[in-house]
Amino acid sequence: MLRFLILRLTSTVFVLVIVSFISFCIMQMVPGDPAAVLAGIGATGDQVQRIRQEFGLDQPFVIQLFRWYAGLLSGNLGDSVLLGSSVTRAIAESLPPTLSLTAFAFVLSLVLGLLAGIVAAVNRNRLIDRLVVGFAVLGVSLPSFWLGLLLVVLFAVKLDLLPAGGYVPISVNLAGWAKSLVLPGLSLALLQIGYFARIVRTSLIEALQQDFVRTARAKGLGPWLVVGKHALTNAMLPVLTVSGIMFSLMMSGSVVIETVFSIPGLGRLMSSAIVSRDYPVIQGTLLLTAAVFVLINLLVDILCAVVDPRVGYE
Repeated sequence: MLRFLILRLTSTVFVLVIVSFISFCIMQMVPGDPAAVLAGIGATGDQVQRIRQEFGLDQPFVIQLFRWYAGLLSGNLGDSVLLGSSVTRAIAESLPPTLSLTAFAFVLSLVLGLLAGIVAAVNRNRLIDRLVVGFAVLGVSLPSFWLGLLLVVLFAVKLDLLPAGGYVPISVNLAGWAKSLVLPGLSLALLQIGYFARIVRTSLIEALQQDFVRTARAKGLGPWLVVGKHALTNAMLPVLTVSGIMFSLMMSGSVVIETVFSIPGLGRLMSSAIVSRDYPVIQGTLLLTAAVFVLINLLVDILCAVVDPRVGYE
């Protein structure tokens, strides 16, 4: 296991270097001048050139790349062209709302998707199974932003039960924090609930057809004990793998939801940076997203080995 961890951590560093290089190259090829955006409408050419020199945007590609990696090695992601602060600070301020939203949606998807998948697998080919599968297909098909707007109209405008947008930090008000996450969390989670339920259903149906399940039933064990203790445990490997991917996709795919609900998270920071051509912020958020994705996958591999001793990485 130690050798596996060393190899994976080494590959993680390699992946992050590749991601940072590709993102840096893409930013150089994107049309538009961040100095002109920062200078504003009506700025003279001298003003734009002065801003370009101040942020090093007039330097050759190789020098900019070298400065980027030199700062990266020292923990410095650069300075935001538009915000006037360091990228590290901007990410640190935007990270808590995104983590809160992602964690809320992930737990919701995990609980509801797991329950729906188990119920569908136990009642295979019955009415409730068809309803769960139909709901899963519907959840995967609905665009999250459209669902978010419908939830706002119903629960915020018509019923006036939940806020239509914004974010309340947990340190300020716990109840307000929870209420501010309900609608965006549901919008972000619905697609993953349907997908997760189908994965659980398929994996559990396959496990229920194995010989050890027949043996457990022949011993007189109750149906839910057979499902929960024997079948579900052996069906957890693909479920764990999908869970890791699902968390990463939620965190990286919250751009639209955070924009719809005016949540000041990483997604909204990224969209604002793209519009304003704020290259350091875009590169920093992309690097963080890639790091989270790789580390979550590493954690899932370790959990798979813990859950199923047959999995070995030596």
